[in-house]
Amino acid sequence: MKLFQQMMVASTAVGLVAPIAAQASDIINLKEMNSYSSSNKSSLNRLDSNTFVNEVNEDLAITKARVDALEAKQNNFEAGSFSDTTTLDGKAIFTLGGVNYSDVDSTASEAISGMYTYQMNLNTSFTGDDNLYVRIKTGNHSDWSVTKTYGTYLKSGNSNGDTLKVDKIWYEFPVGDNLTAWVGPKIENYYMHGATPSIYKPVTKQFTLGGNGEAYGASTDTGAGVAYKADNGFSISTNVGTKSNTSQTTGSPAAYYNTGILTDETKTSWATQVGYTKPNYSVSALLNVKSNGWSDTYYHTNGHGGTCKSGKVCENFTSVGLRGWWRPDDVGTFVPSVSLGFDTTSYENATSSTDNSSAYFVGLNWADMFQPDDKIGFAFGKPTTNEDDAVRAGSGGREDQGGDPLAFELYYSYKLNDSVTITPAVFGGIDSTGEKEHNHKGAILETSFKF
Repeated sequence: MKLFQQMMVASTAVGLVAPIAAQASDIINLKEMNSYSSSNKSSLNRLDSNTFVNEVNEDLAITKARVDALEAKQNNFEAGSFSDTTTLDGKAIFTLGGVNYSDVDSTASEAISGMYTYQMNLNTSFTGDDNLYVRIKTGNHSDWSVTKTYGTYLKSGNSNGDTLKVDKIWYEFPVGDNLTAWVGPKIENYYMHGATPSIYKPVTKQFTLGGNGEAYGASTDTGAGVAYKADNGFSISTNVGTKSNTSQTTGSPAAYYNTGILTDETKTSWATQVGYTKPNYSVSALLNVKSNGWSDTYYHTNGHGGTCKSGKVCENFTSVGLRGWWRPDDVGTFVPSVSLGFDTTSYENATSSTDNSSAYFVGLNWADMFQPDDKIGFAFGKPTTNEDDAVRAGSGGREDQGGDPLAFELYYSYKLNDSVTITPAVFGGIDSTGEKEHNHKGAILETSFKF
């Protein structure tokens, strides 16, 4: 019986016993008993073993009826609740903000918008060591807050159009002492890595994972993977994500068809990571082979993929991601935690001058600076950019039009209480698309309610 139910039963029992005690005091009058014992009345007026039986039995019957009713209510309560192994937590995020673009992009929307995201997380264990995870999510974000161009896509962004949807679902279970396996119809690669690539907490999605680009970029679909974590901090993991529900229009005659799991036509991401993690630092390297046009980066410029050779198909590429982070022993000082990232990518069948791109990321967090649980965040870096300047200039552009892109964000997050957090933030980019004077700056105010 749960603690809450035990308290209900205990309080009810006390309430039931009190009237019995009061009635018993009325029934058993000691003064009258003495007078009975000293009187010369006949035996018909004497006390015997049956004197109080009827009244006490009536009170006990009433008590039993009340307890039975309480147990019935308790059973109904248990029938409508989660199992003991299921937990629910979630959050609601209110977002108010807008983006201002440079003159060359004056046609883009610059309206200040109010948006929301609502998320529920369900975790269920069947053995005590496994976990079935389900994330249900909705929201009404639109335009810049859920657009990858310029890197304005918010980490809190959700464009489900006020419709509750299953956003993630997978099953995680141990295989021995140090090996964990995952499988699910809606999962992303990075949930299955053995080492955490970054501890920076971002506002824009481009700065997740130490740079959400070609190497660590992820997309939700069918996936499976395993991770080995040794007791000394070493880890190795490998996982595959496949867009099994992707439809194609190729073939003769052209028609939509489902590509299936791990077929020659399926968009696939196969990532393998090696890492070493200690309480204060971590280093890792990841190799990600993406095929059949897999595209998921939030951290890129236009044309970053290069120029395809004549008569060739450019749908495959291989990316290497290097990550590292460090945090100080003490918080509340001017020494921040530091997260670093670097990506380099080679594109198959691209021309020799455009077959490589690179990106870097730096993220800094200061914790407990002005009050407990507050956080300052500052991040900057170069989005995934092709090494060829003409590619950065865009289709038909001149080499001198190519810019050197830089993205950044700055925020302060503070807690009003254990459940409510307010975060004002600014973000922006210089030569954001890889072209000169394609700049932007934005500002948001977010309020998060956790439950």
